[in-house]
Amino acid sequence: MRPSRRAPDELRAVSLERGVVKYAEGSCLVKFGDTHVLVTATLEERLPPWLKGQGRGWVTAEYGMLPRATLERTRREASSGKQSGRTVEIQRLIGRSLRATLDLEALGERQITVDCDVLQADGGTRTASITGAWVALADCIAWMKARNMIKTNVLRDHVAAISCGIYNGAPVLDLDYAEDSTADTDANFVMTGDGRIIEVQGTAEKTPFSQAEFLALMALAQKGVARLVDLQKMAVA
Repeated sequence: MRPSRRAPDELRAVSLERGVVKYAEGSCLVKFGDTHVLVTATLEERLPPWLKGQGRGWVTAEYGMLPRATLERTRREASSGKQSGRTVEIQRLIGRSLRATLDLEALGERQITVDCDVLQADGGTRTASITGAWVALADCIAWMKARNMIKTNVLRDHVAAISCGIYNGAPVLDLDYAEDSTADTDANFVMTGDGRIIEVQGTAEKTPFSQAEFLALMALAQKGVARLVDLQKMAVA
């Protein structure tokens, strides 16, 4: 039995609330159970120096966790003068995931910065961030279309992410902290709306996992991502 009493293939309650920040070109408050992330997308008419003159745009991401997003207060990274390796890894993952289905040439020589701020953490903050980031990005692009800044489709597909793991010997979907902290194996899957893989991160925390177990996790992830994409479609409809 899972601590949450969910079925092995059951997501936590998921919500995607758009337009929650007045000034951002796109925004989304995403909730995966008790994990809550505020995502904003900001359009800037500038590019990193190494991209100037190439006729294409860029999407980048920043990720952070508020001090009381967790059970005990964590120190702001700004006060220590540098980001942790975990933070850098996650924000690079978010950026890669979003760029995978973007037509950067159609975006033009502009940059969209996606900020993911974890308000409350209960496992799966990176997967919630990616799923909500796509909604905020879609709204930002819709904002640009409404102002005739772009003419063609920039977003070629949906992007969503979900965690899976081996908990008490069984594959389960969408781990919360109680499961993630004691799982034998945990993995994150980033996938497109049509089921293609963008990135897989899998780690044996205690016991190495077999190919059969990996395929079982993959099957759970495909089901979970399909449901998340349905929710994204409803959110932006």
